[in-house]
Amino acid sequence: MSTLTRNRNIEHWDAEDVDAWEAGGKDVAKRNLIWSVFAEHVGFSVWSIWSVMVLFMPTDKFGIDPAGKFFLVAVPTLVGAILRIPYTVATARFGGRNWTIFSAALLLIPTLLTLYFINQPGTSYTTFLIVAAFAGLGGGNFASSMTNINAFYPQRLKGWALGLNAGGGNIGVPVIQLIGLLVIATLGNQYASLICAIYLVLVALAGVGAALYMDNLKNQKADLSYMITALKVPQSWAIAFLYIGTFGSFIGYSFAFGQVLQISFKAGGDTAAQAALHAAQIAFIGPLLGSLARPYGGKLADRIGGSRVTFYVFGAMMAAAVVVGVASTMGDSNKGVPTGGVMTMLVVGFIALFVLSGIGNGSVTKIIPSVFDAKSKSLDATAAAQAAWSQNTSGALIGFVGAIGALGGVGINLVLRSSYSSTASATTAFWVFMAFYVACAVVTYAVFLRRPTSSSRSTDSDVVVEAESLVLQAEHADSAPSTNSSARA
Repeated sequence: MSTLTRNRNIEHWDAEDVDAWEAGGKDVAKRNLIWSVFAEHVGFSVWSIWSVMVLFMPTDKFGIDPAGKFFLVAVPTLVGAILRIPYTVATARFGGRNWTIFSAALLLIPTLLTLYFINQPGTSYTTFLIVAAFAGLGGGNFASSMTNINAFYPQRLKGWALGLNAGGGNIGVPVIQLIGLLVIATLGNQYASLICAIYLVLVALAGVGAALYMDNLKNQKADLSYMITALKVPQSWAIAFLYIGTFGSFIGYSFAFGQVLQISFKAGGDTAAQAALHAAQIAFIGPLLGSLARPYGGKLADRIGGSRVTFYVFGAMMAAAVVVGVASTMGDSNKGVPTGGVMTMLVVGFIALFVLSGIGNGSVTKIIPSVFDAKSKSLDATAAAQAAWSQNTSGALIGFVGAIGALGGVGINLVLRSSYSSTASATTAFWVFMAFYVACAVVTYAVFLRRPTSSSRSTDSDVVVEAESLVLQAEHADSAPSTNSSARA
């Protein structure tokens, strides 16, 4: 399967070679997965560090109102989304090991800047925006990590491996929020710099671990030409749209949940310090459960198909969004003061959204390699060449889809900011989110699940091929439609 040189370069890697995989390949892949997860985990924490910092920034001291804080948190989300495009191709160009070391070292910049400026209450809002923007460096790590792990694992295990890699990274969000909770609960809201100091150590550990235990795949390719090829496939855009609904929800709610809770607790009579503590006690639970759910979303997709799981997820997310919207409406009717029952309803609905978005993240990610595995069968090439094309093209698309999905997180924070600015409530925003989930469910059905015949096919590969040639499907439902897709590959 591979030849490992002294500088940890694997000259040839074929994850689909079952004998080589069982003879040691899976151990190599597992080792790279472990350190990829850890580095991505730290990256997610740094990316979301300002969702914690704003809890340490009372309005009377820093002069930033709730709308301003939502925008402050949206900035690193936007920067991280943009960086996911170049980070996708960086892994193949520089090597998974090399880029993980470098990207981990870059995280020292936002961590040090945050450490300094969080202790400067008189700092201008513009400066805080610039500092927060550097935290976006952590958002790019997801794309390079996912592209790298996609190359290490065979098609039959990609759903679980990609789900585990992404889920382990996603846990970086609740972990830093939990650390923030511990600091607030034990020391008060004056010690935000301690969180930054902890992450300086973790960033260094991620870089050293990558240097010692990760490998570069010399035959891995994910350059811009593959991304362009991927974007010529109509289903790629549908997948990107669906990822806005799943990952966009996860990261957007992760950054905003603490602020929504803090505002609600303060409206209920808490002081600023009490509201921050109470919000921190709850805020990490949603991202934690959503992160843990992600690998199982991928595993379930491996069994019954990513498209089917995704469709069910969006149906459930509609219901959860209705719960949150109704709870917020009830709070508004009580002059903005939430009762205990309303707060419970709000929290339960939000946590359901987190868990469902985590499952959906895993299932949507599984659709990507399924799409290109299906399309590769129509190429006039050897089985090995088809597998390489599928791997490289799907790897390139993962970064693009991740970037578009992260923009959904920006949208969530901006919609919440607009809602609070215009109505002093988040209710309008919640109904907007519910309507978007309806659109996502419709797209999932129309592109990946709609059947022109009574075919019993259930895998994503079959669904993708059917969706590519709607006109010819009715005539050739029982025949292999690869020739129809070959003209569009």
